[in-house]
Amino acid sequence: MSDALLGRSAAELQDWAVQQGQKPFRGRQIHDWLYAKGARSLSDITVLPKAWRTDLQDQGIEVGRLREVHRSVAADATTKLLLATDDGETIETVGIPTDQRLTVCVSSQVGCPMACRFCATGKGGLQRSLQTHEIVDQVLSVRDVMDRRPSHIVFMGMGEPLLNSEAVLNAIRCLNDDLGIGQRKITVSTVGVPKTLPQLAELALDKLGRAQFTLAVSLHAPNQQLREELIPTAHAYPYEALLDDCRHYLAVTGRRVSFEYILLGELNDHPAHAAELADRVGGFQSHVNLIAYNPIEEEEFKRPTPQRIEAFRRVLERRGIAVSLRASRGLDQNAACGQLRRQRQHS
Repeated sequence: MSDALLGRSAAELQDWAVQQGQKPFRGRQIHDWLYAKGARSLSDITVLPKAWRTDLQDQGIEVGRLREVHRSVAADATTKLLLATDDGETIETVGIPTDQRLTVCVSSQVGCPMACRFCATGKGGLQRSLQTHEIVDQVLSVRDVMDRRPSHIVFMGMGEPLLNSEAVLNAIRCLNDDLGIGQRKITVSTVGVPKTLPQLAELALDKLGRAQFTLAVSLHAPNQQLREELIPTAHAYPYEALLDDCRHYLAVTGRRVSFEYILLGELNDHPAHAAELADRVGGFQSHVNLIAYNPIEEEEFKRPTPQRIEAFRRVLERRGIAVSLRASRGLDQNAACGQLRRQRQHS
């Protein structure tokens, strides 16, 4: 366990307070100040004895909050934060508001090793995985900035969550138990990690006692050949094996799987691609989420036309596939994953 207090449960904080020679209620006080009041430092937690706070600071104990280094707000109020970690790395998180909900898109790693060609994050490779408190902080930071309680969490920011599954599952426990965000309102997105995805349901059951979060699998192509062109790491994970592992997750959890499909103009957005995709994902409880490409500087992929998007969607609907089109948010503020971080690094 890191020295950060953030990310720990009420029971863990009580036990820790006792180990520090304090009464258990001190742990409950810290829990309240971390999660309900959003304390950023030990000096904020004024209910604790000053001598103990000083002693904790001398021990190197920290709350574990990140530092905001940049904020961009789009015309539709989508808010992207660039946050600095203690070791000088930066990560992105995004608050996406509607009238009914506030969704926070969180990162699970600094950078990403999966090298998806259409993704800005993958261009810089992986620096390291995030710790639990660094994931939880993103949700609190968005709550602070937008002055609104987040209702939904999507692990769709920087990084591949299943390459950091322990910290991600610990963060889900914290978001669920300590911040009161139901597992059914949390989505974990993956391009597929062969040795982890088959065991994800069991890992979640073991660590969380239940597995009710939504699994979103990034397909982005209707066949193995095109998928490998877009996601170089896909060569290690045959298409049918990936789908079999998704069926296993559904069988164990009873939760339908969501398939993410980024539409790249004139590359994977033809009606024939939609028909092939329907052949692949039809027949088990799933949902296809279409995403129109957000252009990035390093690649020449094109955003599909509205007509191509609609034609693709119609083919899936006619084939009986549950399908939705994700609304593009924050297009005027480098909203595609990793864009803000790369822009700031190169400025």
